[in-house]
Amino acid sequence: MSESYLLLGGNIGETSVLINNATELIELLCGRILKRSSLYQSESWGFKSENPFLNQVILIETTLEPEELLKTILSIEQKMGRERNATGAYQSRLIDIDILFYENIIINTETLKIPHPLLHKRRFTLMPLNEIAKDYIHPVLLKSINQLLTDCDDELIVKPYQH
Repeated sequence: MSESYLLLGGNIGETSVLINNATELIELLCGRILKRSSLYQSESWGFKSENPFLNQVILIETTLEPEELLKTILSIEQKMGRERNATGAYQSRLIDIDILFYENIIINTETLKIPHPLLHKRRFTLMPLNEIAKDYIHPVLLKSINQLLTDCDDELIVKPYQH
């Protein structure tokens, strides 16, 4: 068994319901959820959108290898109606699931990068991650999540989601 931190998010439709549905599919297809953060609301990052995003970080226990985990979460996104644009530009979305960490391994292939290469630059990722893993050490940057959050230059407002 391996442990992996995943970030879930979206900003189209009933996002809290969609995130909950995604966690159910993850538990069914990927592995048991060990921890989950609260939901956090934030502005869009990297593009402009009228709709705020909701995000949550979960820790799962899985038997899937990293590439297999990626294929499975991409299929979950697709089953839930996620459409990706051909350019790869940031856009509003129903659901997005990213692998943040997989154990302490470092992967840098064309299709998969672990740890997620932008997580330390995004407050919307660091805040929910800090809630459930503040002492986790980033295997590349060699800083705790709490320290990465303290050092983060991202000025977007991220706050606990109030239903």
